[in-house]
Amino acid sequence: MSDNPTPSRPAAVDAEGRNTADKNTEADKHTAADKNTEAPARRPRRRRPRFSVERGWFPPLGNKGRIALVASLLTGLLTHGYHLFRYPLYLTDEGIYMQRAWSVVRETSLSPYTYDYDHAPLGWITLAGWIFPLPKQFETFGNAINTGRFLMLLVHVVAVYLLFEITRRLSGSVLAATVTSFLFNVSPIAVYFQRQVLLDNLMMLWLLLSLFMLLRREVTIRSVFGGGLALGIALITKENAIFFVPSFMYLLYRRVKGSASSRFTSTLWPFAAATPIGAYVTYALLKNELLPSGFDFDLNNPPADHVSLLYTLWWQLNRNQGTLFSHTGLLQTSWLVRDKFLLIAGVCAMVMCLWIGTRDRRRNLGFLIAGTLAFGYAFYLVRGSVVLDFYVTPLIPMLALNIGMITDRLLKGSFANRFMRGAHSLTRVAVPSFVAVLLLVSPASGYLVHTNTEGRTQIADQYQSKINLTGMQHAQIAWVRKHVPPNSRIIMDDDLWGELHDVRPFYPYAHSHWNASSDPDVRDKLFKKKWQNVDYIIMSNKMRKSMMTNNSDGRENWILQALRNSTRVWSETQGNIKLEIYRVQ
Repeated sequence: MSDNPTPSRPAAVDAEGRNTADKNTEADKHTAADKNTEAPARRPRRRRPRFSVERGWFPPLGNKGRIALVASLLTGLLTHGYHLFRYPLYLTDEGIYMQRAWSVVRETSLSPYTYDYDHAPLGWITLAGWIFPLPKQFETFGNAINTGRFLMLLVHVVAVYLLFEITRRLSGSVLAATVTSFLFNVSPIAVYFQRQVLLDNLMMLWLLLSLFMLLRREVTIRSVFGGGLALGIALITKENAIFFVPSFMYLLYRRVKGSASSRFTSTLWPFAAATPIGAYVTYALLKNELLPSGFDFDLNNPPADHVSLLYTLWWQLNRNQGTLFSHTGLLQTSWLVRDKFLLIAGVCAMVMCLWIGTRDRRRNLGFLIAGTLAFGYAFYLVRGSVVLDFYVTPLIPMLALNIGMITDRLLKGSFANRFMRGAHSLTRVAVPSFVAVLLLVSPASGYLVHTNTEGRTQIADQYQSKINLTGMQHAQIAWVRKHVPPNSRIIMDDDLWGELHDVRPFYPYAHSHWNASSDPDVRDKLFKKKWQNVDYIIMSNKMRKSMMTNNSDGRENWILQALRNSTRVWSETQGNIKLEIYRVQ
């Protein structure tokens, strides 16, 4: 082995004798300098948020959403359609609205009696429009109220679709929409009131349509005009729709804020809403029934020469009826009895929605709208004016909406950490499903089963095949047709009015105790306020209590005296429901 060191390699040179290593070093310096002088790299594009109510960025419905929507529609069709013509009992207000629809179809007038503007007329005009083209008109589904109830079933199914989509667009969640629709379909208080022929149900359909139009992906002239027009129709279907207007106005403001057409759309929407209202006011003006005589709004002296739209509105605003929260109030005796869960959970959810929405109005606009919709109408119910049991009907979908949105929010928050994220999808479905099953199988809820007076668990009344409440009223009518002459002068309730006036043999002198005690043509010309001029009294359930309540000024004294001078000739009882017929001596 050689002791000489290994010779080093000579440095590489180019053709001109320059060291190539130095040349490479200089090239590297130039390259680095060029890199430093290049334009800075573009920032990555910000991804558009998946969801924004204000900008109309709603997630697509998807296959799961379509399945949930179809299931919701079928559930509503089943829960509200089964037993529709048997439960609940035909009620007074159902008879009144069908009576007025009868007058539109048969007499082309708004009422067979003096129309006193107690309600805006579009509700029963809608009923008349539904009935007129039917093959047997009022008797197509057996009788007038049944025919109206079938329309309520169709209205409910459409309302389910609208409420599902509204909830999904306010929350960005199919789960929230499904929970909302479940409660709207299955709640006992919803089934009870939404089967009935009520102006409130028709009003809610138009309100939901108006809200749906404001939640389109793009705010167009067509959607703004359609939304405003639907709201105006809701207002002249039933006036208490006005308590939802502030929420609608705020939603419109947020949707059009900053757009080039914001000023135009902000003007178009109230114009469209005012159009139906203007038509109603014009009708009263043309009939000289807008203002009371002498511009006198004294509530102790009603106008004697003609009725007045503005006087009636003033009278309604000044009616008082104790507190809703007393032990005898409707909250304790009717609403909580029918569905504690929806009302209590709904109010709690409303408070949470308002809290979430006000904390971040930009990101949580949907929660703010849901909370204010429920709060506005709840304020109407608790403000201290006269409230009937079915006035709660428009609050039901709003409470369901709030529960659905809070349910989705709580489940999203529960799985925010990495440890629980893997179980997210399954549990988000499992938890609401478990609660739904509990509601259905728990007798305390009354959703599907309940505990009867004997302490036994059975199917809830709304689905109980053995219960046929309206069959009692059919039997009552059958007895009248068999034993009472058609020319008899009859005092009754409004629930049977259509049967006695639209089916032969007609009973032209059959009138409700409300009209017999207040309408001059009936009270003074037919009965002359004498009990001796009454032949029969057909008593509906709790009609005696209604007569006593309506007698604060003594207007029904002569009818009550006729009842005291009468003999009961027919009666039927089922549970706490009792129907009777009296022959006046």
